Amino acid sequence: MKSDLECMGLPPELCTQLEMESQVIKIKLEHRKMGKVVTIVEGIDDKTLDLKKLASYLKTKLAAGGTIKNGRIEIQGDHRSRLKKILTEELGFKPENIVFIEEE
Repeated sequence: MKSDLECMGLPPELCTQLEMESQVIKIKLEHRKMGKVVTIVEGIDDKTLDLKKLASYLKTKLAAGGTIKNGRIEIQGDHRSRLKKILTEELGFKPENIVFIEEE
């Protein structure tokens, strides 16, 4: 929970919503050995959302395995477009705050 000073007197629900809307989420694809592909989601503040619960929810919705490492969610397979749809429609993140990063 945020203190009143951190929320500047706003109700806690509104403060949490503002924090979610201000986050920039990066979604990228990594290629691993043996031709495996992993979708990486970074930039979600673990103080706003429980990353473990979020990862579990995303894995269930995408019917894929995955894990949390170094504050980022890794999901097996290429799920970039479906992830953006879930994050915007079901979790309330702004679509313009979700960025796809292309591998170099």
